[in-house]
Amino acid sequence: MTLLEGKIRPATADDTDALYQICLKTADAGKDASDLYADPHYPGTRFAVPYALFAPDFAFVLEKAGKVIGYVVATPDTVAFEQQLLKEWWPLQVERFADRQPVKPLDSKILDAIRQPETAPETLTRRYPAHLHINILPEGQRGGWGKRLIEHELAALKAAGVSGVYLGISLQNEGVACFYQKLGFQPLFRSNAIYMGQDLN
Repeated sequence: MTLLEGKIRPATADDTDALYQICLKTADAGKDASDLYADPHYPGTRFAVPYALFAPDFAFVLEKAGKVIGYVVATPDTVAFEQQLLKEWWPLQVERFADRQPVKPLDSKILDAIRQPETAPETLTRRYPAHLHINILPEGQRGGWGKRLIEHELAALKAAGVSGVYLGISLQNEGVACFYQKLGFQPLFRSNAIYMGQDLN
């Protein structure tokens, strides 16, 4: 597969800006959320960059024509990952955004999550210890790249001996659930998102 056609590769420190940008451009249920956040780093601070930093073996990017246009990130152990972020990531972000107040429509969701991080329920992590996030810019959303990114991530998790993985879908983006079902994910429950899981044994 040539660079022009595209390739999936491990994320590096040089991809950090791209992770922030892609996360922002897809944070509105898959659409551009630039007008919904006062700081373009907000969504990536929560949903992308910490995975590349603290679970680098499970962070991959899609590169096409020399540009990073998508990513899939995961942690093989959600509980341990959340504990690590509580110690090593969220305190830095609390300091970084200490004087910030919500300005745009979705600012409070990120600022609240930074200041009072959520944890996944044990009923979810017991069977599905891993979780993942995937986002692709519009120019990469054709040609089967979403499927390839997910399959690449699932292979990495299986190789690490992970027994199960889950993901959450925005309630405003329910239509993509059928895409994940075709890849082996099954609906679990709905709350603040639509949760789907897959056994990897």
